[in-house]
Order: sequence, then structure tokens, then C-alpha cells
Amino acid sequence: MGMLYYGGSADPIPVEDRALAHLKVVIATKLRRNESFTLSWRHPETEHPGRSTIWLHPSIPLRFVFDEPEPPALSAEWITTMANSANSSGGITLVPEDVQKSDV
Repeated sequence: MGMLYYGGSADPIPVEDRALAHLKVVIATKLRRNESFTLSWRHPETEHPGRSTIWLHPSIPLRFVFDEPEPPALSAEWITTMANSANSSGGITLVPEDVQKSDV
């Protein structure tokens, strides 16, 4: 399980390593363009039911921490799905990978 550290919070956001790797590509692309957007996710079953949303902005510190030392093969379809949602008014919604995997 990877972790996303956002802003000054000491509490990380847990995200499965493969999902975090894909999310990192989309977030880095948007922030490199100096674009702000939201990221939303459902709380894990081990936490209080619900969902959370954060505002991502290039000036706010962000750190990705992965459990696995090797990066996974990336799915171009999953990245495209996340990138398209990042460009919508609702921002990125972290959803499970449900498209066929292909290497990027």
C-alpha cells in the first residue's frame, strides 16, 4: 500500500501502489502545466464510511511513497481515464482499474 502525503498533514492518504503510480503520472502532468484540480476517493473499508476530496495546486507540497521498489507497468487506458476526469469539473475520481492493462 502506497501513501500520498499532501500539504503539511502528517496523515497520509493510503492508495494501492499500482493506482498511485498511475495517479502520479496524471497529477505530475497537470501540476507541471501549472493546473489546479481536485482529487476524490472513497474511504477504505477499514476507515469511517464516506469519501474525501482535496484541492491539488502546484504550490502545495506533495509526496508519493511506494511500498514496492520497482514501478509497475502502466496502463495507457487507465491514465487516459484519469486524465480525462482531471480535466472535468469534478476532478480526478480515483476508481479501480477496470480496463485492459497495456504497457506505456
